[in-house]
Amino acid sequence: MGGEFKRAWLEGKLLGYIWTSVSRGLLGFLFALAIGTPLGLLVARVRFVRAAIGPVLSGLQSLPSVAWVPPAVIWLGLDNQMMYAVILLGAVPSIANGLVSGIDQVPPLFLRAGRTMGATGLKGAWHIVLPASLPGYLAGLKQGWAFSWRSLMAAEIIASSPDLGIGLGALLENGRNASSMSMVFEAIFLILFVGIAIDLLIFSPLERWVLRSRGLLVKS
Repeated sequence: MGGEFKRAWLEGKLLGYIWTSVSRGLLGFLFALAIGTPLGLLVARVRFVRAAIGPVLSGLQSLPSVAWVPPAVIWLGLDNQMMYAVILLGAVPSIANGLVSGIDQVPPLFLRAGRTMGATGLKGAWHIVLPASLPGYLAGLKQGWAFSWRSLMAAEIIASSPDLGIGLGALLENGRNASSMSMVFEAIFLILFVGIAIDLLIFSPLERWVLRSRGLLVKS
């Protein structure tokens, strides 16, 4: 394993594999964030929307993301649009449900105080509801990223194509096809490494900031 890993690093391929997947994953997650946040706010604040869409979001969240790959390939073909569609279908329900859960836990006193001071509608959502729901929203974001990354890996493994380049999922599938255990473990290690790195670089600092802003961060 070490020799193959070192050779891929020296040839400059390893960073290319990582960048292909990470760039897709982060861009797809940003799209999911842009869709899931207003959707979650709408579901949480509008009763008939919640009754109509809430159960669907929960059902979609429990559906394995790999199930979306075959229809996405049929509808969109083997291109990056298919990859992003699978990521969105995997991540948007988690982000929206996380925000709904966070808003449900906002004390009613905060909302009444906001209305008293004129913070209603979009102003109330931006200044009162979203800041108060940050812990639940952040949990939804973490879960949304996990689903984004898993969805992308499933799409890269199942729908590999030369036009899509080689990401970490495709690398894992290539190792299986070649019966190369070293390549398989190399891909697994890199997938795990990226997941840990994103958590340490993005979500852990955000969690500390939220806890610190609420006076909940215990200093040792």
